[in-house]
Amino acid sequence: MDPKLTEQVKLTQNKLRRRTLSTIFQEFDQKLMKLTRDKREEKYAKMSETAFSFFRGSAYLFYFDVSREWFPYHTPISRPTWIQGDLHFENFGAFRNERGALVYDVNDFDEGYLGSYLYDLMRMSVSIALVGRLKGQTYSNQISGIEAYLQAYSKQMRRFTKGKDDPGIFAVDLERAEGPVKKLLKKLQKRKDQHFLEKVTALVQEHRQFASTDEIVSPTEEERAALLEAWPEYLATVAADDAEELRHFKVKDIAVKHGSGTASIGLDRYYVLIEAGEGTDGEDDIVLEVKEVRVPVPAYFMPYSESFWSMFEHQGKRVTMTQKAMHHEADPYLGWLSIGERHFYVRERSPYKKRLKLESLETAGDMLSVTDTMGKLTAKMHARADTDVAQGILAYHSEVEIVKAMGSDEDAFCTSIANWAVSYADQVEQDYALFTEWLSGRKKPSQS
Repeated sequence: MDPKLTEQVKLTQNKLRRRTLSTIFQEFDQKLMKLTRDKREEKYAKMSETAFSFFRGSAYLFYFDVSREWFPYHTPISRPTWIQGDLHFENFGAFRNERGALVYDVNDFDEGYLGSYLYDLMRMSVSIALVGRLKGQTYSNQISGIEAYLQAYSKQMRRFTKGKDDPGIFAVDLERAEGPVKKLLKKLQKRKDQHFLEKVTALVQEHRQFASTDEIVSPTEEERAALLEAWPEYLATVAADDAEELRHFKVKDIAVKHGSGTASIGLDRYYVLIEAGEGTDGEDDIVLEVKEVRVPVPAYFMPYSESFWSMFEHQGKRVTMTQKAMHHEADPYLGWLSIGERHFYVRERSPYKKRLKLESLETAGDMLSVTDTMGKLTAKMHARADTDVAQGILAYHSEVEIVKAMGSDEDAFCTSIANWAVSYADQVEQDYALFTEWLSGRKKPSQS
């Protein structure tokens, strides 16, 4: 083909894709999220760090693409799974569960919704490829990491359907963990209950309060009053109604939290310091996080579910119940509240919360070990979020429907999704290049 024609084709392709990116960013970040110019610039600056950062901050682009493609392994539209909605490598981490055990699991449920299980697997698989590229992995190693994840998912899901494991009690704790995950949990054993409390608060004249930093600032009087006014609604969601419980949840201080996340930039987030106990110097105080949430991204691309929305019209309740459905022993402080027309959920800011640093994955074997664990945990959360739990809203067992959809040829299933994922990771890298180019154009003085 004539080199000039080849170049023209490439330029046209890039032009059309750039226009798609711009339209989607405008629609979601400006019109739906209503991000200010400053907040958009803050979000886009984070997204411009790496192709993986771009992928993390553009879930709407992922769903726009994949919901328009045909894939052979979807469950029927009438048999959706309760999905996490934004599954990627850094939405897993360690924390302490309700009974005090250190576990490794999924730790973000803001985008929880009903849809095909395959979307969680596909998004996670692409993230594995992108993380592998950050680690300098070969194409072959990227495929191996994704297949380890998918095989672990498939095998664990089949164990659930055969009754060999119970998704209601399945957990990756110190006894079950392996490799880098086990090292992370062992390291956290040495951490004190007061670790996070001492990090974000200080004693001032014998009273504990939040310490002022670049990321933790005092609320305005209007913000403080609005949150305190909404607090009784939260207390009702955690059934705190007698004198002892109300004393436990007594608000001692409030702070505004900045600088967290990528996709959540522009949403308000508060820290609330509660009494919790009678210890001296407030050493047993607890920090709760109050985080604003909106309609989940998958909802704009998945079939509408009247039963889901009638039950979870409050977005804070949706996130709270998603986490309760997917975790064996969830945070006892989970609840929700409203400030005006905005929805929030509340959770404990655990002193044991910690992600697995990418630098700790030193070998290809480390990556395989971690993705294997992530695959089992993905299967657990999909299998739990149905009639197996009191909060379930599905009238069937998700694991049965998923195993049917995957079929009997496990190798074909894993190979097909893995090859698609590395191909889509190529698209993400191309989109990332177009995005950074588009972003630099927006910063020119002549641009609005």
